[in-house]
This record gives sequence, structure tokens and C-alpha cells, in this order.
Amino acid sequence: MTSTTSVDPASLQLPSDVQDLLFREARTANTFSDEPVSDEQVKAIYDLVKWAPTSMNTQPLRALVIRSGEGKDRLLPHMAEGNRAKTGAAPVTVVLAADPDFHENLPKTFPHKPDAKDLFGDAGARHEFARLNSLLQVGYFIIGVRAAGLAAGPMTGFDAAGVDEEFFAGNGWKSLVVINVGKPGENPWFDRLPRLDYDEVVETV
Repeated sequence: MTSTTSVDPASLQLPSDVQDLLFREARTANTFSDEPVSDEQVKAIYDLVKWAPTSMNTQPLRALVIRSGEGKDRLLPHMAEGNRAKTGAAPVTVVLAADPDFHENLPKTFPHKPDAKDLFGDAGARHEFARLNSLLQVGYFIIGVRAAGLAAGPMTGFDAAGVDEEFFAGNGWKSLVVINVGKPGENPWFDRLPRLDYDEVVETV
């Protein structure tokens, strides 16, 4: 459904051009140029988005940055057919995953609760907690990519179990989203799809 609600950008504190960069004009890229993405850019993205909130500052998101041909060769067989070509062409692909053992880091990130494991119940509860908070961080990461002046191409069309076996057998991470990162290439955008209006989504009591 096409949005018809007009809102004054001045209602928000961010300048309107920044609002456009992060949201209104930001698009999911489906092709990428050969312009490289540096390690410094990836670090800058993380150093920005790490400040966004997670429950009890747990920070369960983990990231695997794939830029080598060998890494892409290992990843591509696990991608859905429609996602393979653009993933192979992207200068950097990041696998974002949840760490079910996030509690091992909590004495550092939440120091007044050193016996952190007991806060989250059994392994199943910890896994669900890690997944929920990691998905929050996935959204932050996409916004961080845009803030760096790059385009993000997030995908859930892949064999998560295969990716986990290929890359995470030694650490137990659970892959959630694969994101291509780079400068847009030729004809990078699909048609802009409609968004729901405020009064279709929001209720006030």
C-alpha cells in the first residue's frame, strides 16, 4: 500500500539529507561496482553500531567478513541461486550471526553480574535471547553501512545450516543474515515497493 502521509522532515532532529541517506533514499543493492571496501570502513561501521542498545548490553551479534575468493567459493554454494551472482560480485560480504555463548562475555560487558549464565535459563532460552538481540543488531548494522556511504544488500535466502557447518563449526555461531556491502553497480535497484501508512500500523491508547 502506497504511503500518502506527508510528514515535515523538520519534525526530526537529524537534518533531512541524513534522514534521506539512512532511510528515504536508501535502497537494497542488487549489483555492486568493483570499488573496494576497506577494513577501516568495516571497522568504522562496527565502531558506530556497537553503541546501539541490546538487552542488558549482551551484544550477541558476531560477524564474519568475507572478501577473499576462497571465502566466496566456500559461501556461494550455500546461497540461494538468485543470490549467488551478486554475492560473488560484491567487494565484501558479511555473515551476521548470533553467538549462543554470548554470556561468556558478560562479565566484561555487564560487570556487576559476573554469574551471567544463570540470568538466561537453559540453553534453549539463551539461544532465543541471542537470536532476538542479534536481529536487533542486524538492523543497526544495515543503518551503519548506509552511514558509511555504502549500500547494503541483506539476504536471508541461504542455507543457514550449511553456512554454520562451513564456517562456524568451531565456535557454535548461528547465521542469521548475509549482507553484501559496497558501492552500487549498474542498475542496482528494484522498483521501490510501497510502505504502510502510520494509521495502518500504529494504535494509541
